[in-house]
Amino acid sequence: MVLFTSPGERVNRPDFGCGLLDMVFTGNSPELAAALETNARAALQRWLGDLLTVDSLTVTAEEATLLVHVTYVLAATGETRAVTVSGGSPS
Repeated sequence: MVLFTSPGERVNRPDFGCGLLDMVFTGNSPELAAALETNARAALQRWLGDLLTVDSLTVTAEEATLLVHVTYVLAATGETRAVTVSGGSPS
């Protein structure tokens, strides 16, 4: 939810989110990928830092697609999980 929510979208938490979906129609570039990686990492730490630890987060620009891969550890169980988002859909 943090990745897909745009800042300003939630009335009571206007700074919640990182704006991943806002990037769908912007020009793809390595600079955009680097900026999104920084924003996503900061948003995950801020909003979910008490629930998980981000092990790795990479954003790569591949042709017209941004590929986001997050590996994290759940604080409650120590379980490691991973999610990859490409073109706006998680897999």
